[in-house]
Amino acid sequence: MYLPEIGTRLKQLRSQRNISQIDLARQLGVSKSVISSYENEIHLPPYDVLIKMARMFGVSTDYLLGAGGNRSINVDGLTDRQIEAVTMIVEELRTTNNIRG
Repeated sequence: MYLPEIGTRLKQLRSQRNISQIDLARQLGVSKSVISSYENEIHLPPYDVLIKMARMFGVSTDYLLGAGGNRSINVDGLTDRQIEAVTMIVEELRTTNNIRG
């Protein structure tokens, strides 16, 4: 079973961070044509590359594969108080979106 969401999500994440296919390929240790094949849904990345991509973009492998709609935020290095502040901001944004949504 192939999950085509990875191509769309990878392209979106890469574009949001203003990273070229060449730059992403270098960071992952693959060629630009390999990145293109992922984005064009020709090939699915192997586990090790999938995990590297997830860590690089701060998302779960489930999110990349389209198996889960949730994105994650890496809070490593933040204090408990800072994590609480981030959580409050996220909740406020959700509330705002529901009112306008």
